[in-house]
Amino acid sequence: MGKDPGFPEKFISGLITLIKMNPMSGIEILPFKPAHQAEAKNLILAGLEEHWGYLDPSKNADLDDIISSYGGGLFLVALQDEQVVGTGAILPRNNNTAEILRMSVANRMRRKGIGRMILDHLCDYARSIGCRQVILETTETWQEVITFYERYGFRVSHHLDGDVYFKLVL
Repeated sequence: MGKDPGFPEKFISGLITLIKMNPMSGIEILPFKPAHQAEAKNLILAGLEEHWGYLDPSKNADLDDIISSYGGGLFLVALQDEQVVGTGAILPRNNNTAEILRMSVANRMRRKGIGRMILDHLCDYARSIGCRQVILETTETWQEVITFYERYGFRVSHHLDGDVYFKLVL
């Protein structure tokens, strides 16, 4: 059974319609556009700096050109009053698996359901392209994030070099 080559685009189009009907006050989840580049990058880097206390300039090169880095998947932004307050991306890794990356919510907007909204849409996208599982990783010391993913239903698959790896069966 072949996939409709326009299916991901049709899914994203439908996703936009559903998101705009979301009753959460003032928040829209939309596919990334080049106009979001600076705000999305700054939001993600601010979250990393908040956690680590510094930024390693040799890392995070993927954020210099989000369209190119995540063009094979879906990169979402959460907007409030046209400002980026959250991000999340998903990239297919093989026919069965997609990887969640760059989940970030502005400090002042956390615990308002934005991360969950983004994650819901990313997992829906993974299902729509035929994936049966989603994976992700984070740092072992980032307990707040680990708890968030476990509450969502992710299970730890393994630990390696200070990172914890998760899997969610769709």
